[in-house]
This record gives sequence, C-alpha cells and structure tokens, in this order.
Amino acid sequence: MTGTLPSRRPLVLDGGLATRLEAYGRDLRGGLWSARLLAEEPDLVRRVHRDYFEAGADVAVAAGYQASVPALTARGATEFEALALIARSVELARAERDAFGSGLVAAGVGPYGAARADGSEYTGDYDLDEEGLYAWHRKRWRVLADAGADLLACETVPSAAEARALARLLAQTPGARAWISFSCRDGERISDGTPLREV
Repeated sequence: MTGTLPSRRPLVLDGGLATRLEAYGRDLRGGLWSARLLAEEPDLVRRVHRDYFEAGADVAVAAGYQASVPALTARGATEFEALALIARSVELARAERDAFGSGLVAAGVGPYGAARADGSEYTGDYDLDEEGLYAWHRKRWRVLADAGADLLACETVPSAAEARALARLLAQTPGARAWISFSCRDGERISDGTPLREV
C-alpha cells in the first residue's frame, strides 16, 4: 500500500518519536537514541507510530534519524544487519500505516552529525566536505529510498554542504519526494552560518 496525500490541506506531522518512547519509560541515552529500539523493541516503535496516527497525524516519520551503518556497526552489528535495521525503520512505520488504513510514511534521514552523537548536528562543525557528506549518506539513502517510504524526511540539517549533498541524492532518485528541515542558529541563518535565503 502506498500512502496518498490529502487533497489541498496542510499535512499534520507526527510528534517526536523519542519523546513518546521516553513517555513509555524507555531510556534513550547513548549514541543510537531511538534507533536502538529498532532491534530491541520493534513492537513499541510500531505502537508509537499507531499513537500518532490515532491522534490525527497524516505523516509518520520512521525511526531512521539516528540509524546509520557506522553508528550501528560501532555497536556490534554487521554491515548487513545495519542496513536491514535501517530498512526496518520504514517497514515498521509502513506496517502501522497500513493497519491504520491511511497516511504517509517518511523515511527518517538524520544528518551526519547525528551519527557522530557529539552535537554537531546542531552546529554543522563537520570534518567532511560536500563530497564526503554525499558519500557518507549514499548507502543509507539508497536503502531508505528502496524501503517503500512515500517520501524522505531529511531532518535538522545544519550545513549548506550537507543540504547540497542530500539534494544531489534526491536528484538521482527518480520519483522520490523529500523535505529538508534545518537546525538554525537564529532567525536568519542555519547552524553553519549560511543565510536561510541562500539555502
């Protein structure tokens, strides 16, 4: 089942996945945050998606924000297992959307800094340039784009170079739709200092 867009009205996004998981008593400290529960408690991740659909959300953002091959393999997964968990983030959201009967699923694409788990997703202070960021995102992007999501949600992007890298990947993914949200230092500039008008 593929989700459909409601005609000519604003879309309601779900709430914070991690916040809701914490409301269920889960401690999400550590570098994987909510992505850890893709392996440990997938039924709870589905339950959170269901909670948001029942509350009126049109879009469920899958639990892929913190899930990356380097972050998962650093914690003991093989590359194959890491890629399967990244795909699972979309599969869980799709299963709950299909059970609910309507809505869209957005694959969660966190910034490079989220995998570093050092706060750099809020500053854009990276050790990679645009080419490095493009290469870093490419494998995960392909998995998420092929996992059956209706669109990709590129969230809290702090740098113009990373936005350009993600835009290149989107341009190379026929039929894909996406949004990019930014982390900002003030009302005029994203976190790396690039003016919002420019990005």
